[in-house]
Amino acid sequence: MSRQYKLVSCTINGKKVEKMVDVRASLTDMLRDDYRLTSVKKGCEVGECGACNVIINGECFNSCIYLAVWAEGKEILTLEGLAGPNGELSDIQQAFLDEAAVQCGFCTPGFIMSAVELLEAGREFSDEEIRKKLSGHLCRCTGYENIFKAVKKTMLRRLGKEEKAELV
Repeated sequence: MSRQYKLVSCTINGKKVEKMVDVRASLTDMLRDDYRLTSVKKGCEVGECGACNVIINGECFNSCIYLAVWAEGKEILTLEGLAGPNGELSDIQQAFLDEAAVQCGFCTPGFIMSAVELLEAGREFSDEEIRKKLSGHLCRCTGYENIFKAVKKTMLRRLGKEEKAELV
């Protein structure tokens, strides 16, 4: 059986790229294997654990069940794309550090990408809404409450509610 390939042109972390990909390849495989973006983790590979989450045109997706060929013309953001020009951490990455919102770290990039989608909405979410947005992740290490706090504090700070953020 012969393999079929297709040229995929997209933008990854602000950089226009082109790559010939196997039409059966997942976006996870393309990002990890072709672009060495290892923050995109291979976990369950069936769209249930959230470790492979990336932002595609502003919306969070499980890249393991998103075909690479579907990325044609899309803008993709991975954790690597959040860093500043000199490698400085984004506010949400710094919040994860400040709140000790990490355990082994395997799930952390996916959680942060889910948080990015929520934060980019530019509005205040209730605790219940935040938890629902983070529910696409199977990991519930002891750091889950700290992850919730990091996301909520960052959301409040972005909305100019510093005093309220300090009470979280």
